[in-house]
Amino acid sequence: MEKSIQAPQIIYLGLQNKASCIIANLPEAPLTCIDLWCKGGSSFEKKGEEGIAHFLEHMIFKGSSKLKEGEFDQKIEALGGSSNAATGLDDVHYYVLVPPKAVTTGIELLLNLVLSPKLPKHQFQLEREVVLEEIAQHKDLPEEQVFQSLLRNCWPNHSYGRPILGIEKSLKSITPEDMRSFHNRQYQPSNLSLSIAGFIPGNLEVLLNKSDLTKQRSTANQKEFNLKTLLPPSFKTGREEIKVPRLESARLTMAWPLSAANNQFMIVGADIATSILAEGRRSRLVQHLRENLQIVESVDMEITVLEKASLFLLEITCLEKDLERVEKEIIFLLTNCLRNEPTDKEMKRAKELVKNALCFGLELPSQIAGISASQALWDRHQALLEPLKYLENWNSSNIQKVFFAHLQQKNSFTLIARPGRDKSE
Repeated sequence: MEKSIQAPQIIYLGLQNKASCIIANLPEAPLTCIDLWCKGGSSFEKKGEEGIAHFLEHMIFKGSSKLKEGEFDQKIEALGGSSNAATGLDDVHYYVLVPPKAVTTGIELLLNLVLSPKLPKHQFQLEREVVLEEIAQHKDLPEEQVFQSLLRNCWPNHSYGRPILGIEKSLKSITPEDMRSFHNRQYQPSNLSLSIAGFIPGNLEVLLNKSDLTKQRSTANQKEFNLKTLLPPSFKTGREEIKVPRLESARLTMAWPLSAANNQFMIVGADIATSILAEGRRSRLVQHLRENLQIVESVDMEITVLEKASLFLLEITCLEKDLERVEKEIIFLLTNCLRNEPTDKEMKRAKELVKNALCFGLELPSQIAGISASQALWDRHQALLEPLKYLENWNSSNIQKVFFAHLQQKNSFTLIARPGRDKSE
């Protein structure tokens, strides 16, 4: 690839207890990002625990062995920093952004907060109500209902098919002891990855060897349970129509199965294919449906990359009266792709878009820390721009044979969402 494309070098530090640490030295960065990742997303929840991963994320901030409730935020803000967290299907992460002079303190505070939580009983019920209210709010979002319905249909009977926020019945029965058990099971050394991007203290290894990260120990049941949860979901093809209250425009969504995140070659190829089909006015679907026929409001196609399986997702918004025609035109265009492989111009443009997205995604310390921590967590030890090497392995012929042949109606699940009222309204 072009010599001018550069990314920070990342260094992997392996700790004795199997936790990993990744550093990216960015001496000119005004802020340093300290990002702790854990294999503790919602897909690791047992039956009856649905929602506990996200609930735990809330409770983490209620104090730790060295920090009173609210003290973590106060201290981080006093340092001139900020903090946040997010729970996903596969993992959860907690991060702080702090000035260079506060990196050592930031590491100590974050590790103690996440790895030694108090989970106070007097806050448990109050925070449970907050999470239940969050679920209620999401259920009132029409777009969220459509998306969750699609996942539930694509991956039935699998944790990937249920909401990260969980289900009310399970959340109402979870106890502080259940949460402590989940934390002990998942927040273990081999499930943890700490990334630091920005100013790197000279005594970092000494600091880590004395930290809560090194004090973490494994338990016998963790490995067996994690192996069971690594089974990939089975994708279900088919079609369904639903009515969604307060949905402003009709939705036609289609999904196709895709390789898991560790198959970087296929993920890069999928990015190229989606760029050809639906990124920008010159892409095939956008040009045909929106620019030429003018029968849709928007066309979005992306890939959702996960550790056990991934998805191609196509979403079209249009007037309800145009749904039937839009679906026919999509099928026509996708079928036409079987006869018309990408042109040299399409391939060049798509590769440039994929390359730019990857490079622009590495502009900030928070982006660098997040990507490198996630890669290390899932054993993808590679340079930040390593995926770019796969671009040249994709050409018009294999994009057509591998992806255009796959992105056909028979291999998809199609969900039609119409505006409408349910019986309770």
